Amino acid sequence: QVQLVESGGGLVQSGGSLRLSCAASGSNLDRYAVAWFRQAPGKEREGVSCATTRSDVTNYADSVKGRFTISRDNAKNAVYLQMSSLKPEDTAVYYCAARQAGFCSGIQYNDMDYWGKGTLVTVSS
Repeated sequence: QVQLVESGGGLVQSGGSLRLSCAASGSNLDRYAVAWFRQAPGKEREGVSCATTRSDVTNYADSVKGRFTISRDNAKNAVYLQMSSLKPEDTAVYYCAARQAGFCSGIQYNDMDYWGKGTLVTVSS
C-alpha cells in the first residue's frame, strides 16, 4: 500500500511557473512507475506525464511537452512536476499516481494503482 500526498498548487498568472511535489509513504517508489494526471472542471482525468523506474525514461502529453518536466528523488521518496510557461488551459486539479508494473504504457488512468487526493493549480490570463 502506497500513500501519496500532493502539494505545491496555487494561483499563478499565464506564463508563470509552479513546482508540484508528491510525497510517498507506506512503500518505497523505486520499483514503481510514477505519473501526474490532471482534471479540469467538467472534464475527465487526463494523463500529463509518466516516468518509469528508469529515471531517464519519461513521456508527456502533447499539450504539455516542452513545458512540464517530471522527476523523482528516490532518496526522498518523492515525485515532482515542474511546470513552466503555464497557460489558462492548464488549470486543473493535479494528481500524483503510481503504478506497480514499473513502466509507462502511455499515461492511462486505469493503469495506475495508487492515487493522491490532488492539488489545485489555477492559471489566470
